[in-house]
Amino acid sequence: MRMRFQTAVSLLYPPRCLGCGEIVDSDFGLCGTCWRDTPFIGGTVCESCGTPVPGKADGYRTECDDCMRTPRPWTDGRSALLYEGRAKRMILALKHGDRPEIARPASLWMARAARPLLRDHMLIAPVPLHWTRLLKRRYNQSALLAQALAQETGLAVCPDLLTRPKRTAALGGKTAQQRFDDLAGAIAVHPRRRHRLAARAILLVDDVMTTGATLAVSAEACLAAGASEVCVLTLARVAKRP
Repeated sequence: MRMRFQTAVSLLYPPRCLGCGEIVDSDFGLCGTCWRDTPFIGGTVCESCGTPVPGKADGYRTECDDCMRTPRPWTDGRSALLYEGRAKRMILALKHGDRPEIARPASLWMARAARPLLRDHMLIAPVPLHWTRLLKRRYNQSALLAQALAQETGLAVCPDLLTRPKRTAALGGKTAQQRFDDLAGAIAVHPRRRHRLAARAILLVDDVMTTGATLAVSAEACLAAGASEVCVLTLARVAKRP
């Protein structure tokens, strides 16, 4: 009976490509064209932020120019996609287009990128939204990614480990220093969740890394509250083109 019901549903609502809406073989997938056009990150990457870098790994730590210029408070970082083209459109749909279902396949891509970061008993935590933005969007896209990632990896997740008591203006178009200045004091550890990160590795999750200012403030809050180390994982990275 259950199989018949699922067959009837699939006939009425066939699975569609997340990128273009074309019919595909399975739910939450991409068609061949969208898969080919989605800029997945591979090869040699910066170990601090996950952006692609030229050359081959040589056994020494590899970092991009931005991470060498601005040392990060976290240990390691990775990203699954470049924030451009089809990937950018999917992330904007997740963030502003009421497409929360994108978080499920995105978590699979993020889990693959995160393999070098994962530790036993690591705690996953999303970058928080201020309550006014959460009220407007109805969900925190980073929390959706964190929860889906926890299901994929088997790690624990604490959706409200961090809070955002200070509302900041939109950060788009601002310089790295302006972002850091605006975010000062904007993110803190939830006072009732401090015990969950004590002497524990934290994996911070966000949708996009641009300058890294939001992740840096979040990481610093975790470390100040007693986390043993912090790693970061984003769905996409804004990467500079040579």
